[in-house]
Amino acid sequence: MPYIKVVKTKSYFKRFQVQFKRRREGKTDYYARKRLTLQDKNKYNTPKYRLVVRKTNKDIICQIAFATIKNDRILSAAYSHELERYGIKAGFTNYSAAYATGLLLARRVLVKLGMDGEYVGVTKNEAIGKHFLVEEKGERRPFYVILDVGLNRTTTGAKIFAAMKGAVDGGLNIPHSDSMKQFPGYNKASGKFDSRVLRKYIFGGHVADYMKKLREADTEAYQRQFSDYIKAGVEAEHLEGQWSKVHAAIRADPSIVHTKKPENPVHKRYQPKKKNLKQRKDRIRQKLESLQKAAVVV
Repeated sequence: MPYIKVVKTKSYFKRFQVQFKRRREGKTDYYARKRLTLQDKNKYNTPKYRLVVRKTNKDIICQIAFATIKNDRILSAAYSHELERYGIKAGFTNYSAAYATGLLLARRVLVKLGMDGEYVGVTKNEAIGKHFLVEEKGERRPFYVILDVGLNRTTTGAKIFAAMKGAVDGGLNIPHSDSMKQFPGYNKASGKFDSRVLRKYIFGGHVADYMKKLREADTEAYQRQFSDYIKAGVEAEHLEGQWSKVHAAIRADPSIVHTKKPENPVHKRYQPKKKNLKQRKDRIRQKLESLQKAAVVV
């Protein structure tokens, strides 16, 4: 019988330590998280803020978070479904919505900190899409945060960078490269960046182009894919103006509007109500009677 080398002995399994739950579920990269949350001891427990950007099938979530010994605390948050009250009826997960959600979060947190007057970010539509970093003004330095991408792929044109760009244009200080490699418009072959392409994506130009192309090529596919846009009466030619109005409305009022919950909500019951003995016997009697009637008819 050949010799088999024992690699994992009993002592190995006695010392085996189970990984954290979120690591087992594939939700958290603790190698990256450690480096994002560790703070120097000479900072005297000053929070280290992160811009957390996550995307679901129906929503884009942007949060300003900081870590404590016990848990993460959220300073402020914004969601793309909130854009509905600013005039958006469809397309809550596209590139333009990610930018607007980042802008909403930036203005909201600066209002909360009382810094919205000092740091206004990029206000002209013509300047949107170009490289911008907020400069220090007055006594208070700009609000500094670090982008937390989580397990998202950091490819060129990713929506997490759209949210970051919106937050930067909104007045937050988020360090990123001036080469603009993260955004659409960057040409890897030439190493040059075209800000007009990024501006087009921010104002929904790529969606408008596809709407026009599909409308001419296949009417049925257009009606199926852009049904929400058709219901809302949104045409491809109006998208840029719509997003311009959304940006202006966000800057005018970035406050949170809490949904009103009913005082006496009626909860849905998905399980049948339990019957007592009398009800169960009555149910059996009704079944027997129905079977007897069916037998007589036959």
